[in-house]
Amino acid sequence: MARVLVAGSAGMLGTDLCAVLDDGGHAVARADLPDLDVLDPASCAEHVAGHDVVVNCAAYTAVDAAEGDEARAFAVNATGAANLARATHAAGAALVHVSTDYVFDGEADRPYAANAPLAPRSAYGRTKAAGEWAVRAECPRTWLVRTAWLYGAHGRSIPATVARLAAARDRLAFVDDQVGQPTWTVDLAHGIRRLVEARAPFGTWHGTNAGETTWRGLAQAVLEELGEDPERVDGLTTAEYPLPAHRPAYSVLSHAMWAEHGLEPLPHWRDALRRAAPTLFEGVAR
Repeated sequence: MARVLVAGSAGMLGTDLCAVLDDGGHAVARADLPDLDVLDPASCAEHVAGHDVVVNCAAYTAVDAAEGDEARAFAVNATGAANLARATHAAGAALVHVSTDYVFDGEADRPYAANAPLAPRSAYGRTKAAGEWAVRAECPRTWLVRTAWLYGAHGRSIPATVARLAAARDRLAFVDDQVGQPTWTVDLAHGIRRLVEARAPFGTWHGTNAGETTWRGLAQAVLEELGEDPERVDGLTTAEYPLPAHRPAYSVLSHAMWAEHGLEPLPHWRDALRRAAPTLFEGVAR
C-alpha cells in the first residue's frame, strides 16, 4: 500500500478522499492550512517528504470571487500547484492534481477529450489552466484529473441547497441551458484510488460521473430523492441568472481514457445521487 499525502485534506473532496484511501489500507497523511501552505516551497517540501503519492486537492475554488481577485486565485491554483509539484518530483513521488472543466470554453457539442485545446473564459479557469501547465512542467509523474459539478457532504453543495430551498419555497428555479456531469466526491475519490492502485499511465484523466444533465435536471432529481414533485422546479436561462464568472454552456468530459486502459470509470450521475442522498441530506431541514 502507498504512503499518501492529501493536500487540502479538510475540503469537500479531501475529506472523502482520505476516508476512501484509509479504507483501502493506504497510509494517509492529512495536510491543510495552516500547517501546509502551498505558497511556501519549504512547507511543501517538508510535508511531501517520505510519501509515495501526493494528491493536490488544495485550490482556490470561489469561481465568482476570482473575477475580482485573480492574483490570489493564480497564487493558489498555479504558483501553489507548481510548488507542490516541484516538491513531489524532488521527493521521487507521484502526483495526483485535481483540475476542472472550466479550462474549456464550454462551446463544444460532444464530450471534451482529455487532449482537447484549453480555452478558459473565466479567471478561475485561467488560473486552473495555468496550474495544469505548471504541474506538467514540474512533475512528469502526474495524474491530472479534471472534474466538474462536484458535490459532497463535507462542503457547500447544490443538492443540499436544493433540499433546503425546497423546504422553504413552493417553487424553485434553476438554470436549464448549461449541461454538465454532477459528480459525487466519494465516487471521484474511488476513481483516484483506482488510478493510483492500478499504476495507471500518467497523463490527463477526466473524473466525472457518467451521463449528463442541466442544473434544473439535477434539482429535479434531488426532489425525486426526497419523494417530492420534480415539476416544482422551473427552468431559467443563463441570461436570466447572471453571475460574475462565465459558466461553460457545455461541460461534458470524455471518459475514453478509462476504457482505453481497462479501468472502471465513475458510475452514472443519477445512481451516484441516489447513493449519496442518505448522507447528503442528513440534517437538512425538511
